[in-house]
Amino acid sequence: MPATPEPQYLLQVRDLSCQRDGRRLFAGLSFTLAAGGALQIEGANGAGKTTLLRTLIGSAGDFAGEILWDGRPLPESLPQFRESLLYIGHRAGVRGGLTPLENLTWYGAGRAAAMQALEQVDLFGFEDSLCQNLSAGQNRRVALARLFLPDAPRLWILDEPLAALDAAGVAALQGQMGVHLRRGGALLFTSHQAVALAGLQRIALAGFAVDEWAESAGGEHVFG
Repeated sequence: MPATPEPQYLLQVRDLSCQRDGRRLFAGLSFTLAAGGALQIEGANGAGKTTLLRTLIGSAGDFAGEILWDGRPLPESLPQFRESLLYIGHRAGVRGGLTPLENLTWYGAGRAAAMQALEQVDLFGFEDSLCQNLSAGQNRRVALARLFLPDAPRLWILDEPLAALDAAGVAALQGQMGVHLRRGGALLFTSHQAVALAGLQRIALAGFAVDEWAESAGGEHVFG
């Protein structure tokens, strides 16, 4: 009887520990994420959720463990990883001197696709307003509109994407998450809110918390 092939994981994390300001936030964290898979990271404020996401995307280096993208360790595969990544953090990452439409076309979207994405996040009529004149919530929705563009990257890493959205906005975003997964994309996100996605896996960082203060590392760790 032929052996069952091993799953093709997009993202693999092995025995990861992270620290911030000399304090080890969590240790021994391992997980995998395959195409079509979704993982929610849960934890109280200060548990290390944002630090974890920033570590995964290569913006925080104070960690130990191994991170692999498509079977290859980072930083070796960092260029390919970032080409396949759509990250939205706490900050919207929106250029205030551009309009919502210009922000999306800067990412390579055509006008028609950008207009449709802005309509999905309830920004129709604001497409030509400068983002610096919009509210923080509206700028957040400009950032989230990237999720509604065609040919979105394979991996979405999102930090509290449902924050400050009304019920209609939450429903629209969850629907688009489902579309992304059915297309073979992968999703990793943090949220304090319940999210309805088929097959959603959850990890509570509290289960990996450590109380001790880490000794000085004497320098930054690197991927791999």
